[in-house]
Amino acid sequence: MPIDFRNTNTVWASVLAETLQRLGLTTAVICPGSRSAPLTIAFAQNKKIETIPILDERSASFFALGIAKKSYFPTALICTSGTAAANFYPAIIEARESRIPLLIFTADRPPELRDCHAGQAIDQVKIYGNYPNWQAELAIPSASRGMLDYLRQTVMYAWERSQFPTPGPVHLNIPLRDPLVPVPDPAVEALETEFNSEDFFAGLEPIVVAETSTPPSPPLLRGGERSAFRQWQESEKGIIIAGVAQPQDAEKYCSAIARISQLLNWPVLAEGLSPLRNRAQLNPHLISTYDTILRNRELAEKLRPEIAIQIGDLPTSKELRNWLDKTQPKRYIIDPAHHNFDPLHGQTIHLRTSVENLATNIPPQVPPLTKGGLGGVQTLPSNEYLQLWRNTEIQVRQTIDQKISEINNIIEPKVSWLLSQILPLGTPIFIANSMPVRDVEFFWKPNNLEIKPFVNRGANGIDGTLSTALGVAHRNQSSILLTGDLALLHDTNGFLIKNKFVGHLTIVLINNNGGGIFEMLPVAKFDPPFEEFFATPQDINFAQLCATYGVEHEIIDEWEQLKEKLLALPNNGIRVLELLTNRRTDAKWRQDNLGKFSKGS
Repeated sequence: MPIDFRNTNTVWASVLAETLQRLGLTTAVICPGSRSAPLTIAFAQNKKIETIPILDERSASFFALGIAKKSYFPTALICTSGTAAANFYPAIIEARESRIPLLIFTADRPPELRDCHAGQAIDQVKIYGNYPNWQAELAIPSASRGMLDYLRQTVMYAWERSQFPTPGPVHLNIPLRDPLVPVPDPAVEALETEFNSEDFFAGLEPIVVAETSTPPSPPLLRGGERSAFRQWQESEKGIIIAGVAQPQDAEKYCSAIARISQLLNWPVLAEGLSPLRNRAQLNPHLISTYDTILRNRELAEKLRPEIAIQIGDLPTSKELRNWLDKTQPKRYIIDPAHHNFDPLHGQTIHLRTSVENLATNIPPQVPPLTKGGLGGVQTLPSNEYLQLWRNTEIQVRQTIDQKISEINNIIEPKVSWLLSQILPLGTPIFIANSMPVRDVEFFWKPNNLEIKPFVNRGANGIDGTLSTALGVAHRNQSSILLTGDLALLHDTNGFLIKNKFVGHLTIVLINNNGGGIFEMLPVAKFDPPFEEFFATPQDINFAQLCATYGVEHEIIDEWEQLKEKLLALPNNGIRVLELLTNRRTDAKWRQDNLGKFSKGS
């Protein structure tokens, strides 16, 4: 795209957009507004960037987040001055906490129109606090070559910082003076003949930060890889914990964990929000029912570990976290990010590398330490601990599967169990927070369907659920959103994206008329005020709500009906499949059965 020399603002904004396009940007989400007009025009005119207009800034920001989640690449987000920028905040927090690259461009009044009641002017400098990876306010636009060089290099640095050393949001505040529309300025137009685009952008090319590019961490370097693995192999009671993960190459990620598991002969406790459960054949030591198993206190004591290798974030399970806190194994946390992944504050060593790098750098043969002193006989670690985990997994898994398979009425726990077995190969699924993520952890059955789970487990909020799911599904394989009624209602403006959405999203809506997660907490015993202030039933007719937005809606009364709808997904549009449930009954079912399952009954 040629640089737009109609006036100073058009030059400035088109250099910004062209720089990003040449670096690899493919998508920009734009919210309407006057102050941001130069940016909107520049991005809309760049035919190599898909520009998507979205009315609601909060919805727009989560939609951009969803696109970045599925593409593993920065998405641009643009808004006008004033409170528009504030509406991006929840998504920026989530992007930071879940390590998703976002580029935020907020138009602003120039300095002379701030703090003087000029209108639509708030303090936007560092408005997002410490959440951006990097943030800056750009200079007032200028068409001089020196200032355009500054702009190009600053934008390139912003692009890099959104991905390295840890992916996350970057914010550039952009003050703009009038004219905001592309009225010609002869003095600026005259500069076009002196400008050589190819020379100006020479050397600018896509920057790709590899997922596994982080070097081995200092602890590995100090002791040496052979020494580290000898320490692990020496333990007869070790576990690998695979938490929430959305790796770019799921096959490589799962294979890396499988290699380490098989080398050490250790079980892998795999969170339902991890791709491991959807590639079960890669890992013969997979444990999916750990939350249920650990509810059996006698078993939990027998399974006390000496060492735990934690891959990324801890799983959602409170049972697992309490067990680790009680048993205090020596814990190694494997993740290339600079974040602290230890909410338990145990005896942990953070190895700042990816599990893929770790598996690649395992020496071909790492023999176990010699037992019995110098010259003693080498012996392999005992297999009894692993066998106890595997035998228990088989027993508990069979008990859960038999019990749930016999349920004919519509009940929440069966939804995630069924989805794990019937979705088309490779289906992306966004799982809402609160009860859905927990039912997935409890009941998602290991499979080989290569289903791709997506979640907002950085800050764990319910805001932006629908919009994020639409971002994941946009120009993607037909996708699923599994959500409760409150999470969906919290983001119904996401339905406004419908006319710009390309792809298909089926929303599996569990409508229990309130916050089902609170039924599982001690506060449920205190009513009033529980029902009104915690459960917060909204009594919404979702058929009418969907009709307002022109979205297909259907009530699901039988499991076979749900199977029929999900075995083959449509290619385009949005539809809601609503399952009416009773949150009190379902909460009691979980409370009654999770403990029994751990005893094989």
